Amino acid sequence: MARVEKSIQVAVPVRTAYNQWTQFEEFPNFMEGVQEVKQSDDTHLAWKAKIGPKDEEWTTVVTDQIPDQVVAWQSTSGADNAGRVTFQADSANTTTVTVRIDYSPGGIIERLGSGLGFMDRRVQGDLERFKEYIEKRGTETGAWRGEVQGSQVESHG
Repeated sequence: MARVEKSIQVAVPVRTAYNQWTQFEEFPNFMEGVQEVKQSDDTHLAWKAKIGPKDEEWTTVVTDQIPDQVVAWQSTSGADNAGRVTFQADSANTTTVTVRIDYSPGGIIERLGSGLGFMDRRVQGDLERFKEYIEKRGTETGAWRGEVQGSQVESHG
């Protein structure tokens, strides 16, 4: 497995940054190559993306989610990946968002791209676009304040 970890500081409160990140179906607005994310329930997502020259589809399950702190996932089919996004309040109006992704580069092209820093640049670019997206809006498009710990899901109003 390869790993990429990147951070960015956004000029919004931790609650706003976290709430926006829980709006998975909005990811195509700031994630390069992500064409669609469909959420079937509180923890299951189906992804469609263009990665290099290939169209990819995979599913993930949210494995850990604590409001204003963390969202973690693991793939359940398709592209082998897992990761976590953490949110750290730096002040009342600034938050550091850190993304860590573990992934298995598929064929020779993916391995070459990984070796050349393709995923590092993509994740950094996605974070920069997230920063622009949330700072320009100033508020989240929605929120899910529930908690997930493994297979335990607790929805909060």
